[in-house]
Amino acid sequence: MNPHSPNRSALDRRAFLKTSAVLLGTAGLGGLSQGCKTRPAGAGGGAWRGGMSPNDVVLFQGDSITDAGRSRDKAGEANHQAALGSGYAWLAAAALLLDRPNDGLKVYNRGISGNKVYQLAERWQQDCLDLKPNLVSILIGVNDLWHRLNGKYDGTVDVYEKDYRALIERTRRGLPGVKLVVCEPFVLRCGAVNEKWFPAFDGYRAAARRVADEFGAVFVPFQGMFDEAVKLAPPQHWAGDGVHPTAFGAALMARQWLKSAG
Repeated sequence: MNPHSPNRSALDRRAFLKTSAVLLGTAGLGGLSQGCKTRPAGAGGGAWRGGMSPNDVVLFQGDSITDAGRSRDKAGEANHQAALGSGYAWLAAAALLLDRPNDGLKVYNRGISGNKVYQLAERWQQDCLDLKPNLVSILIGVNDLWHRLNGKYDGTVDVYEKDYRALIERTRRGLPGVKLVVCEPFVLRCGAVNEKWFPAFDGYRAAARRVADEFGAVFVPFQGMFDEAVKLAPPQHWAGDGVHPTAFGAALMARQWLKSAG
């Protein structure tokens, strides 16, 4: 069969939806994006408060937590499971596509493991602006501190915030009317995360919140979510090394992302 034929595309879509339905049903994510249909961008005036419109192009950006082993070979294909990785971005995308199969949504993932804010900026034209997304979701910050702690980077929280602000300003200039989602960087106290991370890491979280507020972006409170989650199960259940979420952690993240941005 011709890999570019309409029949092949239909089969790929059905396989994606079937696989996603099983996983999302298990994770309890199905139906969470329903609210998107009744909350268009700009509802209520002022800053965007969440919601997507038909034919929106949605872009997930960030580091390894967003990357989640995504296929580079398939990166140019919207809504492709391998291109979306195996983490929260795929789970959130799958829920959106299951609930809104006729809305023409296109979802991409351009997270790259190890990235810090300045590295997002270095590839922003190709991996963001050229895709012309209507919604850009960014999760970045853990490497900006982690690589400083292990001697691989000398940036500070002030550099992080300055670079982040410049990135958002550039995005707004290049994509007028874009809907922005700023995700809170998070860690759990286990694995690679020890007391050396604190209180410095809290400063990165606060900086991300300030950037979100300044630009009227939706803020996804991942740290607060995990702080509640560890009351139900130990940190290792949600992120074995304290940074990279397990399947359970990714499912929680997708659920929170949909609640906040959807």
